[in-house]
Amino acid sequence: MSRHRQLTRKALLYFIAAVAAAAALAAVVQSFRTKPGLPVDDVLSAYRQDADYRSLAIRYPLDGTLFPPEIVAPTFLWRDDYTRSNAWVVKIEFPRGGQTPMSFACSQTQFRPSDGDWEAIKKRSLRGEAKVTVVGIDGRRPKKILSAGTVSFGTSEDEAEAPLFYREVNLPFIDAVKDPSRIRWRCGVIFSKERPKIVLENLPVCGNCHSFSADGEVLGMDVDYANDKGSYAIAQVEEEIVLDKNEIITWSDYEKEDNERTYGLLSQVSPDGKYVVSTVQDRSVFVPKPDLAFSQLFFPIKGILVVYSRRTGDFQALPGADDKRCVQSNPSWSPDGKTIVFARSEAYELQHRLRGDSLLLSPEECAEFLEGRKSFLFDLYRIPFNDGRGGRAEPLEGASGDGMSNYFPRYSPDGKWIVFCKAKSYMLLQPDSQLYIVPAAGGRARRLRCNTTRMNSWHSWSPNGKWLVFSSKANSAYTQLFLTHIDRQGHSTPPVLLEQFTGPDRAANIPEFVNVEPGRIKWICERFVDDESFLLAGTANVERGNHAEAERQFRKGLQIDPNNAKILAIWAESLIMQGRFDQAEVRLERAVELAPDEKRIHFNLGNTLRGQGKLREAEAAYRKALRIDPESGLIHYALGTALVNSGEVAMGRTHLVEAIRLFPDHPGVACCLGMTLLREGKLEEAATHLSRALELDPDYLEAMLALASLRATCPQSALRNAEQAVALATRACELTNYQRPDAIITLSDSHAAAGNLADAVSVAYKALQIADQSGETEQANMARSRLRRYGKR
Repeated sequence: MSRHRQLTRKALLYFIAAVAAAAALAAVVQSFRTKPGLPVDDVLSAYRQDADYRSLAIRYPLDGTLFPPEIVAPTFLWRDDYTRSNAWVVKIEFPRGGQTPMSFACSQTQFRPSDGDWEAIKKRSLRGEAKVTVVGIDGRRPKKILSAGTVSFGTSEDEAEAPLFYREVNLPFIDAVKDPSRIRWRCGVIFSKERPKIVLENLPVCGNCHSFSADGEVLGMDVDYANDKGSYAIAQVEEEIVLDKNEIITWSDYEKEDNERTYGLLSQVSPDGKYVVSTVQDRSVFVPKPDLAFSQLFFPIKGILVVYSRRTGDFQALPGADDKRCVQSNPSWSPDGKTIVFARSEAYELQHRLRGDSLLLSPEECAEFLEGRKSFLFDLYRIPFNDGRGGRAEPLEGASGDGMSNYFPRYSPDGKWIVFCKAKSYMLLQPDSQLYIVPAAGGRARRLRCNTTRMNSWHSWSPNGKWLVFSSKANSAYTQLFLTHIDRQGHSTPPVLLEQFTGPDRAANIPEFVNVEPGRIKWICERFVDDESFLLAGTANVERGNHAEAERQFRKGLQIDPNNAKILAIWAESLIMQGRFDQAEVRLERAVELAPDEKRIHFNLGNTLRGQGKLREAEAAYRKALRIDPESGLIHYALGTALVNSGEVAMGRTHLVEAIRLFPDHPGVACCLGMTLLREGKLEEAATHLSRALELDPDYLEAMLALASLRATCPQSALRNAEQAVALATRACELTNYQRPDAIITLSDSHAAAGNLADAVSVAYKALQIADQSGETEQANMARSRLRRYGKR
């Protein structure tokens, strides 16, 4: 017997002894648990098993449930739709003869045995099934049975043994992204009456998946460190685990010279703790959704498997699982470390152009999936590890080619079975995901009996292979943890809820049995968080528009290093977005002192000064940025528009022409250059660039209005096109819901050019009305001039 198993049994004996002492008080407290004045014996004597009572549904436990021997007392739940029922009697009968049934009276549709009663119930239901009958009555007529329901359950001889390590996340998911410090990790045993102890919290950077070696001595965990999403911590398991910089590697070091962004998600430590395998050079659909229960859509669409050797510190692609035409993810080791099973599909490029390299994408970027226009299916493949040399990847029979998405495989500790998820599409957090079991070598897959009605995933085997823990949303939007017993034939039992493991405001996920004695993991202390970590956390919040939380993170980073120019610069960008230009200017001036050769800082200082109307100072800042990078189209664009706005139109046009050379497909540059050419009277060139802006962005409002006005009022007949002017101006008014007077006036001019004077007058009146209501005097005067021109005022 292993040492931690001995300690587990010892802890269990102490627990049973404690509740046995409390059992002596059971008779005293019985009267408080029984509905006052309810004659239980009279109710039960009136009950007939063969009678046709109204149905009462026992919701928990389900029929055939098998409890671990060390689990604490559960809450029995039932639903009674008969409105006259206002009291209930619970009767528990036992399989072996001579054992007196236990009965309890309840005034609500739930019941939880005392510790002493529960220990007696488990002892009597060991190696057999106990029968639970719940009867409903009207308390005023206890001898008339109104409703009844029955289920059976048992207690297993097999302990779960090991403690559970899991993560708690606040929902919706986007809130956890904005403030990762609210995510926490717990570790505890199922015989504890209290919620497991928090062992890690207040991590200011995001921490994702974790895994352990087979002996529980090595922990691996995704952590965002030093502005690197590919960072990964590997630590020895102790009572207090310290995560410092020495324990952190980065998956981005694989083929670093290629400069290809890596996130390294869903990594797995090998059974012997010598290797870690992960998906690298990856891209995922990772997008927030409005539904609280399923507030994210996540699945990888590109990536290869790479192995890290802890002995050599080397990263190496796993041959056979490194095909860049495919996405290879969800790796899982066989217990002997000789085989890896993983999810695979064809790689995919999103139709929408991505705005950057952020892990969390926007709904627009993932529209084809969020709108349900495209499915994405995974198959499970097996590949030999072969000391990192890999081999031929082959589809796993029973978990591939079935028109479903198969993912998240986990080997049983004896290597005989693989339990995996199956859903109609995608991966992880799918409402229809079900747990299936298949022989490890492939064969017929069977749906496990433990599946609940909504989302079954994030499963892990107990070290003895007797129990499986998994997550489900059957009862709540917040994921809960469940257990099921797995026998030698791979059959499971109905789910057992670990109700004390989760609270009402946190989703529990990534549960993992850890092969250590209870209490081994007491605390995980991070010592890698530095100013760069707070920079990363703040930047992520800026990207999500959570500027208040970003400011909190930036302040923490500057407490560590007041001279971090990157933090000052990104904080300033956040302030610019909020229109707080004076505060942004202070931080950027300090950043310029610290990093005088950083073009982005000079560029943002220019934007800040321009936002305050300090055009000359803005021009000077832009010119400094341009001296650092003369080939930046963005800087030429900013400097050009600033010069035009300050009256230096010809000089500004020179920079805008350079910007369009460097940014030929930027609609903003094309529009700005076109409007500048209009000011200079270069109408034909202006029309060309305005038309190009609309080709690149058909709903670009300013380009639309400028071109419509040109087509309607141009003195050169070759450039006039009244029909096009009406179409453009009408579209502009539609985009602004006919609430912008300048757009409506342009439409009036367009109708007049087309000879539609009645329409021109009607539209001009509309513009006048809206301008007067909104106090836009200049626009109102322009509308009146149109009406006078048309002889109406």
